[in-house]
Amino acid sequence: MPFSIVSIARIGALAASLCGILAITGFANAADNVIVLDSSQAQLTLIDEVTHKVIGTESTGKEPHHLMITPDGKSLIVANSVSNSLMFLDPHTGKVQRTVGDIEDPYQLGFSPDRKWFVTAALRMDRVDIYRYDGTSMALVKHIPLARTPSHMTFASDNRTVFVTLQNSGELAAIDLPTQTVLWRMPVGTQPAGLWMTPGDRYLLVGMTGEDDVTVVDWHKQQIVKKIHAGRGAHNFRNLDDGKHVAVSNRVDSTISIIDYTTLTHVADITGLMPGPDDMELTPDKRYLWVGFRFASHVGIIDLTTRKLIDTIAVGRSPHGIFFDNRAPVVSPNPD
Repeated sequence: MPFSIVSIARIGALAASLCGILAITGFANAADNVIVLDSSQAQLTLIDEVTHKVIGTESTGKEPHHLMITPDGKSLIVANSVSNSLMFLDPHTGKVQRTVGDIEDPYQLGFSPDRKWFVTAALRMDRVDIYRYDGTSMALVKHIPLARTPSHMTFASDNRTVFVTLQNSGELAAIDLPTQTVLWRMPVGTQPAGLWMTPGDRYLLVGMTGEDDVTVVDWHKQQIVKKIHAGRGAHNFRNLDDGKHVAVSNRVDSTISIIDYTTLTHVADITGLMPGPDDMELTPDKRYLWVGFRFASHVGIIDLTTRKLIDTIAVGRSPHGIFFDNRAPVVSPNPD
C-alpha cells in the first residue's frame, strides 16, 4: 500500500525529532565510559562521558594507580600495585575481562613503541621490571634495582631506551631494553615524577613534585637545559595535541600550567581548581580536559577555550589514573 502525503510528513517529523534528541544527548550510545582509578579505595568509578553521571563502581586490587591501553587497543590494563596484579578491562565500558597475578608492585607501566617490551616501575621495591611481550602475555626477563622509588616512565622512539624518574633520589635513569642494563643516572631535582618526551625525541620534560618547575633534559647529552616555572608540586603531563602545548598538573598549588614545548616556556595557568590535580585526559575535540583531583575525591572537567573548571563529579578516595577510549591522540609515547 503506498504512503500518503500525511504519512510521509509524519515520518519526516519523526526523523527531525529523532535528530534533535541525538543532538541533545551527544550520541550517548557511541560514547565511552570514563574510567577513574580510586587508588585509596581499591575500586574504579565509571562515569557516563556525555551526562557526567556516575553509573557504577567496580572492585579492583589494592592501590590501583596507573593504567595503560594494550597495543591492539582491545584492553585497558589497570595496575594494582599492592595486590601485585594487572586487571584487563574493556576500554569502552570498563567491564573486567581478566586478571593476571604475580606481577610484583606494578605502580607505573608502559609498552615500548614497537610493542616488544612491557615495563613496570615497582615503586615500593625500588626496582624496574622488564618483560617480553608477545601480543598476549608478559614474560619476565629481568628485575633491575633502581633506588629510590622509581615512579614514572617514558620511551624513546628507537625502541631501545626507557627513562624512569627516581623520586626519592632526585634522579632520572635510562635503561637499555635489549640488554636490560642501566645506561646512566643523572640528578634532575627534588622528587621528579611525570615524564614527557617532546616530538622528535629532542628533550625530556620532568615534573618536579618537590619543586615548582619542570626540568628540561637534553637526554642525548645528559644535561639539564633549563627549568620552566610551573607551580608547586609539578607532577604529570598531558599533551594538548595542538602541535605546541602540553599541560602539567601542579598538585600542591592546585593549578594546571600550560607549557609551550616548542619554545620551552610557561604560557598560562588554569586556576580555581579543586585540591590535588594529577592525571589528565583530553576529549577528541581537544576542547575539554578531564582531571582527577587526588586530594578532593573528585574528577573535574575544564573547558580549554575559557580555561575554566565547568563541572565536578564525586568519585572515590584519591582518584589517580583516568581514561576514556575516544580520547585525543597522546602523540608522545608516554604511558597514561
